[in-house]
Amino acid sequence: MPKVTQQYRDARRDQILTAARRCFLRDGFHSTSMQDLFAEAGLSAGAVYRYFASKDEVIVAIAEENMREVLVTIHELATGTAGRSLGEVMAGLMALIQARDAADDLGGMAVLVWAEALRNPSLASQLRELLTRMNEELTALVAGHQQAGQLPGEVAAGAIARALVSMMAGYILQLTMLGPDAVAAVPDAVRALWPVSQPG
Repeated sequence: MPKVTQQYRDARRDQILTAARRCFLRDGFHSTSMQDLFAEAGLSAGAVYRYFASKDEVIVAIAEENMREVLVTIHELATGTAGRSLGEVMAGLMALIQARDAADDLGGMAVLVWAEALRNPSLASQLRELLTRMNEELTALVAGHQQAGQLPGEVAAGAIARALVSMMAGYILQLTMLGPDAVAAVPDAVRALWPVSQPG
């Protein structure tokens, strides 16, 4: 029997998650059964269960995937932002979110996941962990800007980071509910709020 490669396993997992996103966005989490996922993915029950033991595991995997690219981007920005204002960094994150939303409806899935986390303790725990990591990355980013004199130092970096996470959540919500045109000017607005050099 030929050995299954990691590339094949990754592609099959992506196939399942892509099908699950379509189902969840179309019918919601509760109206989507595992049988619906099998049919949408064009796979047998055994093939899907090889990767995910339950619908909740699929939901958690999608939540992780949605935030992973944002977390990686924040980390890259936090460790290499010389000369870039906080506004420029946040505008870049918004551009990433808008591109992902256009490609696979990241915003719609985010809103569904937030709502589901209110009743699903496992998902809520995972979401808290991801938000904690996001806050940590943004705290490091803010602290760097404070040390460079680009942000006021009298407010804790962690508090500013939480404000930024709140802004990103509001951006995602408006992008999802009102559409990209409604938030088209927001990146320029955050650049204006945090220009390259802060007055002394």
